[in-house]
Amino acid sequence: MSNPSRAGLIFLAVSIPVLVGASAWIQDVRYHHVEGWAELPDGVEAWGQTIGIETDDDDNLWVFHRCFANNCRERDDVPPMLKYDSSGRLLDSWGEGMFVWPHGSTLDEDGNVWVTDAQGGEGKGHVVVKFSPEGRVLMTLGTPGVAGVGENTFDGPADVAIAANGDIFIADGHGNDRIVKFSRDGEFLMEWGQEGTLLGEFNEPHTLAFDSRGRLFVGDRMNQRIQVFDQSGRFLAVWPAIMASGIHITDDDRVLVADYQLRKGVIIAHADDFSEIAVIDEALPEGVAMDSMGNVFAGEVTGTDLMKLEPVRGR
Repeated sequence: MSNPSRAGLIFLAVSIPVLVGASAWIQDVRYHHVEGWAELPDGVEAWGQTIGIETDDDDNLWVFHRCFANNCRERDDVPPMLKYDSSGRLLDSWGEGMFVWPHGSTLDEDGNVWVTDAQGGEGKGHVVVKFSPEGRVLMTLGTPGVAGVGENTFDGPADVAIAANGDIFIADGHGNDRIVKFSRDGEFLMEWGQEGTLLGEFNEPHTLAFDSRGRLFVGDRMNQRIQVFDQSGRFLAVWPAIMASGIHITDDDRVLVADYQLRKGVIIAHADDFSEIAVIDEALPEGVAMDSMGNVFAGEVTGTDLMKLEPVRGR
């Protein structure tokens, strides 16, 4: 894909309105940190690096974490996928011995769980895996343990997002700088991007999410921006001055961005023009999600925690 000109960047930068506090429903919302809300498995006393956070239609929380440590290389007995109900009761867990460095995650419309493993070794890692809700492997993209830049190899796949028609989009971002698109059946369709700072180029594409219009939000982390594309890789818009490690977009197009490096918190904004609604600075997360009650969940890799932030409305 050809790169847009720098003139396009200047035009977008001056044409995006800044309407801080534009959403009345959340202007007066504060957040209360609920300490120790999530039940830990037997024998576990504290969280390690927690990165993938997803909520399903029943407000259950799916947590993809690094085996209560910094990775899963030496913790084959620890399940990196945990499922909680809204009260913090542990409902299910699975995935022991399958991952090296758990990274991105998402749920599709059928409730299947998609995850990425962003490091490799001993025949594991550098893959994207689709699981049933019970933890049965349904599809694997990539070559386990092999880093590369081909149609069936990745180098540090950071995140995955599923379009409404089932097409699969992968941010191949910790070793490569590209977005890779597959059909719902796992057939390679296309890729776009390369290392660089121009629009349509990337420096560590780290997180993906779709809005209600089917636009793909890409957290271009080290370029300190979010780029927005259509599903054919055509550049649409840019949100500058933000280092997105995680993105969650609600059904009504509120964007939650986990930025623990630059803005240092959870930024909530409108998807259409990026105008900010709120900033939650109680957490420094890499993963973020919101349930139907407005509770915000933040997974930290530096503070090693899974935080629940309850909205408290009024002054």
